[in-house]
Amino acid sequence: MKIFKFRVIIDTEEDVFRDIEIETGDTFKSLHNAVLSAFDFEEGEMASFYMSDDQWERGEEITLMEMGEGAVPGGIKTMSGIALEQMIQSPEEKVIYVYDFLRMWCFYIELVEVKKAAASTIYPRVALVFGDAPAQESKEVDLFGDIGEPDEGGGKEKISTGDPELDAYLNDEDDEDDDDMFTSLDDLDDDRY
Repeated sequence: MKIFKFRVIIDTEEDVFRDIEIETGDTFKSLHNAVLSAFDFEEGEMASFYMSDDQWERGEEITLMEMGEGAVPGGIKTMSGIALEQMIQSPEEKVIYVYDFLRMWCFYIELVEVKKAAASTIYPRVALVFGDAPAQESKEVDLFGDIGEPDEGGGKEKISTGDPELDAYLNDEDDEDDDDMFTSLDDLDDDRY
């Protein structure tokens, strides 16, 4: 049996990483669970893996769960449906893992070694710990992050989640009259409140 040894670096100011060893035939869901366990994070938030290049650009997404009813079968890869060896083959391949889309915890994962499994070793396992993991709640919730910030042309960058209805809602395309529901405090009738 073959084992992948990944170096998993969490995006914090201090250097904090874990080396995780996992069977090549395990799924991305197993790696998801191993990363959370290695950094003492609780499950329960949305997450995605993104295949990456040498510049850590996000490529093909592998989601925790299928997103939306209109998804084309086979069009969306899910963590439980894809084995690691289907997407990763050789050392130095890179993957970005994003956990909790409100706090945007970002982990940079690089395959450092492919080796034979050690006898009587239970995988996945943490092979090396460096630095103290931050508390999961230590990062502030960032509702918009880089999304929706003004682009260079002065307009707002469009939000793209992959779900057309959600995109339309988040980009304020559905209802042009949304601004009418907000009023200034001066316009409120004091007798009603």
